[in-house]
Amino acid sequence: MFGRACANQETGDFLRRCEIGSYLGQREELDRFIKQRYIWVSRITMGSRSNDLGQLAQRFVVEHLRSNLGIAEIEIRPNSTIPGVTHTDRQTNRPTTFDIVVSKESRYVAVEISFQVTTNSVIERKAGQSQARFSQIDRAGHKIAYVLDGIGNLVQRESAISTICSYSHCTATFSSSELDVLCNFIREHLQ
Repeated sequence: MFGRACANQETGDFLRRCEIGSYLGQREELDRFIKQRYIWVSRITMGSRSNDLGQLAQRFVVEHLRSNLGIAEIEIRPNSTIPGVTHTDRQTNRPTTFDIVVSKESRYVAVEISFQVTTNSVIERKAGQSQARFSQIDRAGHKIAYVLDGIGNLVQRESAISTICSYSHCTATFSSSELDVLCNFIREHLQ
């Protein structure tokens, strides 16, 4: 409702249209705002904004890991793969790409991120992939963690969240304390 008032410039750029709260009690202005903003919430543009927010969330987690892991000779790679973990389809076994891969020597932790304020299908897709990914990663001696947050995830996607938690070695939200739990989990696996 009041996202436009966000003090963080990078996040505020994505939330600049979230100004509906400033129209409370002003019926004519609120009506005009709603009519003019239809395209901003249409299905045509929702996917693009969701992807932008997802990339912002991914960069935030990468920076938190870089700042707080404190492990020497560690690699943190966005949009990366783990050796031997593949998509299995009829034509090829292509490497599976994860939002973030943290590694040291031959140990790996995949981190998948889903942050949404809409009800798009990202969380549903990740839930559908979670069991197969968990099985391959676990069999190879590696770990997979999820960072999940956003009202669309937590309220409207309870079943998907439950599935992901069942096939995750660690699940966290976007709070600093939760991301510190993720750091501790990664540190424990990689050292």
